[in-house]
Amino acid sequence: MTSAAAPTQTFSSADAVDLAQVERSGFVESRHIGSALVMGPDGETLLALGDTTTPIFPRSTLKPFQAVASLKAGAPIQWDQIAVAAGSHVASAEQIGSVRSILAKVGLDETALRCPSVDGSGRPASPDDGGSPLNYNCSGKHAAFLAACVESGWDLDGYLDLEHPLQQTVVETIAEFAHEDPALIGVDGCGAPLTALSLTGLARLFSSLGAAAYNIRADARLATVATAMLDYPEFVHGPGRANTVVMEELGVIAKLGAEGVLGLATQEGVSVALKMLDGSGRANTLVGLELLVAVGAVQRAGVEPVLEKVTPRITGGGRTVGRFAASPEVERAVAGHAGARTPAEG
Repeated sequence: MTSAAAPTQTFSSADAVDLAQVERSGFVESRHIGSALVMGPDGETLLALGDTTTPIFPRSTLKPFQAVASLKAGAPIQWDQIAVAAGSHVASAEQIGSVRSILAKVGLDETALRCPSVDGSGRPASPDDGGSPLNYNCSGKHAAFLAACVESGWDLDGYLDLEHPLQQTVVETIAEFAHEDPALIGVDGCGAPLTALSLTGLARLFSSLGAAAYNIRADARLATVATAMLDYPEFVHGPGRANTVVMEELGVIAKLGAEGVLGLATQEGVSVALKMLDGSGRANTLVGLELLVAVGAVQRAGVEPVLEKVTPRITGGGRTVGRFAASPEVERAVAGHAGARTPAEG
């Protein structure tokens, strides 16, 4: 659903800032540039780095809200099924079992899925070569889509069409919680419609998601998804994987997206939305958590062991010879934020 006025590109390098750098043997070897925004529970921008208003494709960071839409449409899913629908799984036996259980509940099997067929490592593969759409990291989302269609009496074959009532519900749900109309709608890697939003809109989405966890006063479906993600984090990503570790150890909702996108949210409603312009996500968790520490949303003592587990090592000859680090630009923004806080706030 694009028009002549629709944007044709995301923000440029001229409008981005250094967010992270790779240091090897005391030498800055590489830099990751991008944009990031930290939002408070009241919608206030606490920190902004780079361009946070030009649209991006949020990719899989939208999955929790696609799961909300599936619940709105009647998908009879619960517990780990909701978490895997909101997640990007790694095709573990437990995760695949959860996806199968969603389909079985409405009398379907994997042949109804319209996501690509891949092997257990995520490489394209036919059924004869061990491939299955169940292995695709979005299969939980697709199973929830199908379950919603069965319960609502909607067509199954066209469940990925933008004009389908399910996908219209998805778009409306995202716009509702982002408080932003989609800039355009493209197609994600799994074949589902993909809504373009600004980082500001993405931060609003995650702020609402975080604040809904375990909150009986929040939107019931949003609270259900947020709570399931925190209760079953191993189904959202995978044991030892970054999003799962962050949720397990910090109680912070974390959801990656392809092409260097990440959304984080505390249960108090403080959120981070960031996009690395080069499409790499290897430093995203580091930057995102550093920004949450900077605004006082999480404690450094809890963050340090998490970063030790999820940040790639810079090695040489089998030993550590460097590190990933937040950029000087991030450090200056953090210092400026701290300087602007009153003694009572600090």
